[in-house]
Amino acid sequence: MLRSLSFVCLMALIPSCLVAQRADPLVTEIDRRAKDIAPRVIAWRHDIHQNPELSFQETRTSALVAAQLRALGLEVRTGVGGNGVIGVLKGGRPGPVVALRADMDALPVTELVDLPFKSTKRTVYNGVETGVMHACGHDMHVAILMGTAEVLAGMRAQLQGTVKFIFQPAEEGSPVGGAGPMIRDGALEAPAVDAIFALHVGPGPLGSVRYRGGPLQASTDNFRIVVHGKQTHGAMPSAGVDPLVVGAQILLGLQTIVSRQVDLASAPLVVTVGAFHGGLRENIIPDTAVMIGTIRALSPEMRTEVHARLKRTAENIAEASGATAVVTIVEGYPVTVNDIALAEFLGPVLRRTAGTANVGIAQPSMPAEDFSRFQEKVPGVMFGLGVTPTAVDWRTAASNHSPLFQGDDAALEIGVRLMANAAAEYLRSGKPKM
Repeated sequence: MLRSLSFVCLMALIPSCLVAQRADPLVTEIDRRAKDIAPRVIAWRHDIHQNPELSFQETRTSALVAAQLRALGLEVRTGVGGNGVIGVLKGGRPGPVVALRADMDALPVTELVDLPFKSTKRTVYNGVETGVMHACGHDMHVAILMGTAEVLAGMRAQLQGTVKFIFQPAEEGSPVGGAGPMIRDGALEAPAVDAIFALHVGPGPLGSVRYRGGPLQASTDNFRIVVHGKQTHGAMPSAGVDPLVVGAQILLGLQTIVSRQVDLASAPLVVTVGAFHGGLRENIIPDTAVMIGTIRALSPEMRTEVHARLKRTAENIAEASGATAVVTIVEGYPVTVNDIALAEFLGPVLRRTAGTANVGIAQPSMPAEDFSRFQEKVPGVMFGLGVTPTAVDWRTAASNHSPLFQGDDAALEIGVRLMANAAAEYLRSGKPKM
């Protein structure tokens, strides 16, 4: 009887023991602080959303960020790589250095979502009047990282190392971007960064998280093809060389690069012609035609290969028709490649923070990311956070860069918790072996 009673008592104690083991004081405090400052994070997000700034113009946003970081007692550098801001938080004990990054710029998009904090800002972009909108969610990124800085600053005595907060300008400013200039200005030095994390919001169940090791987003390169023919009367095409017809043949030929010339099973590829211009008048065959487009690849090797194939295809088709084609390719962002070992380290942190059922493996996608520049220098992981309002079907929700894109404020707190836990766990691990 005594043995049975002891067994019952022991079994009764096990759940409380397990609860005690699971109650991580560091995680508990992060959660508490994130909840406490959630209203401030929401207010920051609304303010930034109502006052969007295009790439290379983020002066108001960077001033807001710098003021907040200084108020927290961080070491702050401004004007990094243009309008970039860096805040350095030194923990109470020595350890590794982890960086957290957010991008600050908006897009030339006229907002169509009817929100109380809707952007009504107007500008002229490429000679066209347009609205300005945080159509990619960078307002949420900035507010989340500002909140993360406040959470971790309040816990600095418990941190075993240093957190560097990187607020980057001009992520949408391909091919130059803002990450490269920030790196050249020493963003990853003094102190040297050991690892870097970033999140990106997008359509998905509210609070869901997606991550992966390896290629996540594509490289982006721009191309320009100028076809030179011979101008003539539209009624006498044989007296000239029609660059419009040759250009059309080149446009169709470029499609065979993807469909017939490369092994898509090894790595996805996109070649898109976005504009085709030529001619002035209906009865004149012009001298030249111009097309511009984009190349997206998920493999550095494929990226290099398609450059050669595009040039060869355009030049040979033009030559076969008695024309010439001048091909210019401007390289933009490289492939966004998440460090595999760092992603494996981060996975349990994401599941613990967001809930195992809410975390899954991301599929590679063809949009590009300037975060890839940081990943070329130090191990890095970008993960995705679903922010679609619960009243909207995330499967049909407007994508990033759409005038109808929207993110729910409720996702901000989970974003802060994710970023804060990623940094704190990395520092606590003492720079895990990669």
